[in-house]
Amino acid sequence: MSPWQCAIAGCGASFDDAEATIVHQATAHDHHTCKICDAAVPEGYFAIRHALDEHGRAEYVRAYDASADDIRERESVKAEIEATVDVDRVVERVEEEGGF
Repeated sequence: MSPWQCAIAGCGASFDDAEATIVHQATAHDHHTCKICDAAVPEGYFAIRHALDEHGRAEYVRAYDASADDIRERESVKAEIEATVDVDRVVERVEEEGGF
């Protein structure tokens, strides 16, 4: 089994690296509409990044009926991805494939 798996809506597609997984999420799945600001953002990592970078924790908790554990999990995912991939390169690949 590949170390990276898409966890969106039971997709389960597997990839050899995080970059390929993020590109897949941003190009093969419908966009997510932010419940706080109504922005349409690519699903997966980019939706997590948007929520954490653009909105406060309290806003997220209220809009998504989330817990502190939910936020910590997403912060952990974001940190792991950002420590693993060149996010600028991922953005370029997503743009090349028409994902934004």
